[in-house]
Amino acid sequence: MTPSKEEFEARLRQIGAERYHDRHPFHAMLHGGECSPDQVRAWVINRYYYQHSIPMKDAAFMSRVEDPDLRRIWRSRIEDHDGTDTNEGGIRRWLRLAEAVGLDPDYVASCEGVLPATRFAVDAYVRFVRDKTLLEAVAASLTELFAPKIHAQRIEGLLQNYEFADDSSLSYFRNRLKEAPKDVAFGLQWVLDHADTAEKQDAAAAALIFKTDVLWSQLDALYGAYVDPARIPPGAWQPGEGLMMQRAS
Repeated sequence: MTPSKEEFEARLRQIGAERYHDRHPFHAMLHGGECSPDQVRAWVINRYYYQHSIPMKDAAFMSRVEDPDLRRIWRSRIEDHDGTDTNEGGIRRWLRLAEAVGLDPDYVASCEGVLPATRFAVDAYVRFVRDKTLLEAVAASLTELFAPKIHAQRIEGLLQNYEFADDSSLSYFRNRLKEAPKDVAFGLQWVLDHADTAEKQDAAAAALIFKTDVLWSQLDALYGAYVDPARIPPGAWQPGEGLMMQRAS
């Protein structure tokens, strides 16, 4: 017997309650003001690799969608990140955060210094969306169900604890509070409607678990490399690299 939509939605939400990366100790440090300036910079650099890959993930998804209505709705996700004539987009907002913490935005945009584990995790997510079923691809995006809470906590924590935090540097998170709800409302309903067998529900739940693992592993990499600085892997960002003062000189 196939569980009801209500039961299935509760299952998806429980995955977030148990596995979303707001439970990771690095986020507790970041939001609590316990990160050093270099630990914040490492987070900004590595998270940028995820941000800049999201439009490529969505483009890979759209390339397989035959339904023009679904493509039209999904297209706004790319515009939210890449920007339009009237919206600078999330990627530019993230680079403004990078500049606020003292990083050269050109260095951050080059993706030099990204941790190997970050690169592997994010690239795996892009491949997952490109290669798996459309249902699994959409289900993986449902971590957005849990994102508004972490964005709100982040805005509050950064404003309270870091001098760089202001309306300009945190504009990425404020905009996601407005953008994400429309995306997740559509995505959740689409998954609930299309996961119409127990097997499809299992596949969608597994896809969401995969995505939480992608997010969690990025923070594991940051924690291992920069909370314990002796474990920065070869080729990854070293404190002192890619700073604005270097470009000015």
